[in-house]
Amino acid sequence: VYVNSIGPVDPINMEYTIDIFFAQAWYDSRLKFNSSMKLLMLNSNMVGKIWIPDTFFRNSRKSDAHWITTPNRLLRLWSNGRVMYTLRLTINAECYLKLHNFPMDEHSCPLEFSSYGYPKNEIQYRWQRRSVEVADQRYWRLYQFAFVGLRNTSDVAHTQSGEYVVMTIFFDLSRRMGYFTIQTYIPCSMIVVLSWVSFWINKDAVPARTSLGITTVLTMTTLSTISRKSLPKVSYVTAMDLFVSVCFIFTFAALMEYGTLYHINHFSDTCIVFLLFTFIILKKWPGYSFKIYVINNIKSHEED
Repeated sequence: VYVNSIGPVDPINMEYTIDIFFAQAWYDSRLKFNSSMKLLMLNSNMVGKIWIPDTFFRNSRKSDAHWITTPNRLLRLWSNGRVMYTLRLTINAECYLKLHNFPMDEHSCPLEFSSYGYPKNEIQYRWQRRSVEVADQRYWRLYQFAFVGLRNTSDVAHTQSGEYVVMTIFFDLSRRMGYFTIQTYIPCSMIVVLSWVSFWINKDAVPARTSLGITTVLTMTTLSTISRKSLPKVSYVTAMDLFVSVCFIFTFAALMEYGTLYHINHFSDTCIVFLLFTFIILKKWPGYSFKIYVINNIKSHEED
C-alpha cells in the first residue's frame, strides 16, 4: 500500500478520506509460460480475463477507483506465474473518535481489508517487506491533525460463513490545538478576566455592573455553543466542555457576587433607616410606644 494522501478527517461523521495505490501480488500456476521474456506488462483490459482476489475494504463507507484519463490499473505477469495487480483508490473509511480529551486527543484510524468470499483455508493475505509507504506529507489535507505514524497488523475474523484473514493499517493522528486556542481558549479566558472588571466599579453604579455581568454570561453561553458545533453530539463530557463550564461558573459567580452585595447593602441601609426613625420617635415621645401598646390592649379586651 502506497499512501498518496490522507485527509480531511471529518469528526462529525467520524470518517476520513485516504488516497492510496493498492497493490496485490499472488501466484497462479495456470499463467506460467516459457519465453525469453521474463515479464509481461499487460493492459488493464486484461484484468477481467484472469482471476483476481475479491478484496474489499471492511470499514469503507465509499470507495472510488480512478478512471481518468484511462483506468488507473496496472497488471504485471512473470514467467513463473507471479501476478501483480495495482490500482488507485480513494476511500472514505470509518474512524471512531474518542473525544474525552478533545482538543488534546489522539486517534488511530484503521483501514481494514480482507477477502469477501474466500475464507482462511482458501486464501491468505501476508504483508510484504516495506508493505506500507507514505508520500510527501506537506500536501496532505489533515488541517486540525498531525500525522504521527502508522502500523500494520493481521488478524482473523470469525463469522458464520467462516474465518477470514483481516489486514489492518492504523494511521496515528494527533490533533493540533492552534485553532481551538485562538477560537475558544483565549476568548473564554479574556471574558473571565473582563467579568472581574466589575469588582473595580463603584458598587452604587448598578446599571454598569449589571450590564457587564449579564454581557459576559451571555457571551460565555455563545462561545460554549460555538465550541460544540465542530463535534458530533456525543453524550459524554470532553476536556473543552470542562474548561468552558469552569469559565462560565467564574463569570456567573461574578454577577451573583454583585447581586448578593447589592442585596446586603440595601437590606442594611433599610435596617439603619428604620432604627433611626424608631430612635427619633422614642426620643421625642417617650410614652408613645407605651400608649400604642395600651390602646391595642384595650381594643382587644373590648372585642372579647
